[in-house]
Amino acid sequence: MAHKAGFVNIVGNPNVGKSTLMNILVGERLSIITAKAQTTRHRIMGIVNTDDMQIVYSDTPGVLKPVSRLHESMLAFSQSALQDADVLLYLTDTIETPDKNEQFLAAVTRMSEDKGPMAPRVIVVLNKMDLVTQGELVAKVEEWHTRLPEAEIIPISALHGFGTDILLSKIKDLLPECPPYFDKDQLTDKPARFFVTEIIREKILLLYDKEIPYACEVRVEQFVESDKLIDISAVIYCERDSQKGILIGRGGAMLKKLGSLARKDIEAFFGKQVMLKTFIKVEKDWRNNMKDLTQFGYNLD
Repeated sequence: MAHKAGFVNIVGNPNVGKSTLMNILVGERLSIITAKAQTTRHRIMGIVNTDDMQIVYSDTPGVLKPVSRLHESMLAFSQSALQDADVLLYLTDTIETPDKNEQFLAAVTRMSEDKGPMAPRVIVVLNKMDLVTQGELVAKVEEWHTRLPEAEIIPISALHGFGTDILLSKIKDLLPECPPYFDKDQLTDKPARFFVTEIIREKILLLYDKEIPYACEVRVEQFVESDKLIDISAVIYCERDSQKGILIGRGGAMLKKLGSLARKDIEAFFGKQVMLKTFIKVEKDWRNNMKDLTQFGYNLD
């Protein structure tokens, strides 16, 4: 049997369930998930291997109108996913309408209409089917079929796992015959430090309100691993002294809680004991500073 391999890229607007779907398809918790918009900032690959197949999934930031250099980088990650996909999953849900972010959707429409041998195959994945009646779901499917007539529409509930088996079967059918792109034992393209920063950032998103999560970025300064222990030092960057005070909390209580929650998840992720030290540093307007953004791993090309 010939080997299949390809890139399956997940794109869409914020809060439609891209990271949840990515984790389900990969079978590992690679992408952080919160109810807040702009949770995902990077393009994250998750690699699924079998003897005769390799599927390289990509989770991407939600499509938005940039108001900072950080947002420009996030949009670039989403746009790059349109360029190298073998299968493109445009994830929407039963709440939003097809006129949201029309410019990006127009690019997806052009891709779906391209019948060339190298053109990606486009699937509109209609998430949160559990939130509507059967009649409402049928109407939504028809609405999206009218907007993207050349794309297949597959309703799912990523949260409850409904329809994901149908989606996976379709993805496998559409993959081209190709040797693997990555080693067969590789799970992701990201280094270990990246997942530490993401877990810490997830806890910031969950514990703090208003502008605090969006003004923060995390950088791992030390990652020393032995057989039984990982010693980690991480710096949380914010933009103002007042934000630093909120992050630390009275008597250091909030920072201690943040560190405790993050450490438990990092231990679960790596399967060994973790010693985590966290520090706060003020870096004014880092979201528009090219040097800072480059150090944080954002694409500014």
